[in-house]
Amino acid sequence: MEQTITAKLQILVNPFDKQILCDTMKAYSDACNYVSEYIYKTHNLSRYSVQKDTYYQVREIYGLRSQMAVSCVRTVIAKYKTILENQKEWIKPVFRLPQLDLAWNRDYSLNTKNDIFSVNTLNGRIKVAFYKNGFEQYFSDNCKFGTAKLVNKHNKFYLHIPVTYEITELKKSEVSNVVGIDRGIRFLAATYDSNGKSVFYEGNVVKQKRAIIP
Repeated sequence: MEQTITAKLQILVNPFDKQILCDTMKAYSDACNYVSEYIYKTHNLSRYSVQKDTYYQVREIYGLRSQMAVSCVRTVIAKYKTILENQKEWIKPVFRLPQLDLAWNRDYSLNTKNDIFSVNTLNGRIKVAFYKNGFEQYFSDNCKFGTAKLVNKHNKFYLHIPVTYEITELKKSEVSNVVGIDRGIRFLAATYDSNGKSVFYEGNVVKQKRAIIP
C-alpha cells in the first residue's frame, strides 16, 4: 500500500536569488487574487473555463510562466471548493502571503545526491541548495513527488513536498494497542489509547500530566 507524507526542506539562497524568489512568489499570490476575483464574480469553478478566461491575462499582467499560470487556477479553485464544502457559501479567499505552487518535473526538480533544488522563476530557472535532514529516507528511487509549495517564514524559505512511497500493509493481528492523538491549544497534544490511558503533553515535554480515564 502507499503512504504520503509532507517533507519540509529548508532552502538556502544568496541575496540575489532570494529577491528573485520573493518577486516570483509575490507575482504568483497576486495572480491567485486575480483569479479569485474572477471566480467570485462568476461563480464558475470549471477549471477549463476559468483557465481559458484568465490564463493569458495572468501571464501578461503578472509574468507567470505557462505551468505557473495553470497551477494558479488549480490552487484557487481548490481553495473555493474547500470553502464551499466547509462554509456552504461563496466566500472570496484572499492570498495575502507570498507563496508558489510547483509542479514536479515542470516547475521544480531535485538533485537528491547533491542536495540541489532547481526551480522555475520569473527570471528563468535557478538552482539552490537545500537541507533534507530528517527526511533522507523519503528520497529513494521508489518515492514519488507531487506538487510542492514554496513558502517564506521568518525570512527563511521552505519547500513542502508531498512524497508518496510503498509501505508494508499492517496486519490486524500485529496490533496490540491503538492510540488517538489530538493537538490542542492548552496542551501541545493529548493521547488516549485502547487501554484507557490518556497523556497530556505540555509545551515543555518534561512536564507531562498522566491520568487514567475510566
